[in-house]
Amino acid sequence: MIVTLFGTDGVRGKAGKKVSAVNAMRLAMATGIYFKQFAKTNRILVGKDTRRSGYMIENAIVSGLTAVGFDVIQIGPMPTPAIAFLTENMRCDAGIMISASHNPYFDNGIKFFDGEGNKLNRDKEEAIESIYENDDAIAGAQAVDKEIGKSKRIDDVIGRYIVHIKNSFPKALTLAGKRVVIDCANGAGYIVGPTILKELGADVVVIGDKPDGFNINEGCGAMHPKNLAKVVLESRADVGIALDGDADRLVMVDEKGELIDGDKLMAVLAVHLKDQGMLKGKGMVATVMSNQGLGEYLDAHDLTLHRAAVGDKNVVEMMQKHGINFGGEQSGHIIFSDYAKTGDGISSALQALAYLVETKNKASEVFNPYISYPQLLVNLLVDEKREFDSIEGLDILKEKVESAGMRHLFRYSGTENKIRLLLEGKDEDKLEEMMAECKTFFQGVLV
Repeated sequence: MIVTLFGTDGVRGKAGKKVSAVNAMRLAMATGIYFKQFAKTNRILVGKDTRRSGYMIENAIVSGLTAVGFDVIQIGPMPTPAIAFLTENMRCDAGIMISASHNPYFDNGIKFFDGEGNKLNRDKEEAIESIYENDDAIAGAQAVDKEIGKSKRIDDVIGRYIVHIKNSFPKALTLAGKRVVIDCANGAGYIVGPTILKELGADVVVIGDKPDGFNINEGCGAMHPKNLAKVVLESRADVGIALDGDADRLVMVDEKGELIDGDKLMAVLAVHLKDQGMLKGKGMVATVMSNQGLGEYLDAHDLTLHRAAVGDKNVVEMMQKHGINFGGEQSGHIIFSDYAKTGDGISSALQALAYLVETKNKASEVFNPYISYPQLLVNLLVDEKREFDSIEGLDILKEKVESAGMRHLFRYSGTENKIRLLLEGKDEDKLEEMMAECKTFFQGVLV
């Protein structure tokens, strides 16, 4: 049994262990039982990325869903945002994406969407967890006779998603004359990404498009942009785009091979949307991880920065709360809710490329609008994830950090036994000194 199912973004862990066939089937049954009460078409969509373990997990999920009476549509390797879009577009009652996103091949995960293509909030996750732990509920819901569900595989839905994403690119513009390198991370976007760029007229150089089940995110994609930068320089490209394993994240490099800061990218796009009269809510949503420079830049343009907890679904929930249609995470999950209901690396790349075309300037000039505050981020392995309120001396440490004019964020990883320590301030030397003190403190109480 899984003690804690859902993390920051669905269920994630080592394939064959936490994310085993047995657990996946039971989780699918619990999910099916939950969504039965809202069922209109009695169909659930299932997609996956390119991991070898996806075959195992997919078959287990199909078994679990059909066992409780749902029909299943399997569409194979597709980006996570495609599952969100197609679930609603094909009138399914729910959608499931099998992916561990940016994690190595040996992990896998399961993400869930409701019938409108939205990720599940915590209340819905807890309801599924409750069913998962209830043996009587699982046993009593198993279908018999003609009520047992069926499954079918559909391989041509990729065209729907391609058309949908292309429609987010201004029809008056073209990428003709732009050389773009795209690193698909040997993941779910390896067909869709290059196809869309080529159809919009770009001269496309493709890397990371040879998935073998084990090389997803391995030295490539959004988590490893150095190779992308190298190819951008070698091919004299105008810009480089890197996706992660399930293509919901975007990382870009400019024509000099320099990494484009995620906060700066969002800052430019937010102001551009405002100038076009397309930004709703007079601001944008980022997370507690975003740089203070982003807030100051937006403030200078009469826009408000709202900060959500880490996780693109938390960003989306805050966007909905404030009536905002743009937000994202520093790490590359960018949400244009007019086009997608979750982070979409390809759609976000098209918005950035459209702006690049409109300005007729170089990426290094366009996407560097302000000077960021120095940040230090350290990950520490911990023996246990103790409640912060129970850690003696933590309030004193926080006060010391704040009195030094620094911003802090201490949080546990949602998928690993790690604590993430973030410090931000104007003086790098003082940041390093304070980070050393913070590391010593947490190593003393958690390791």
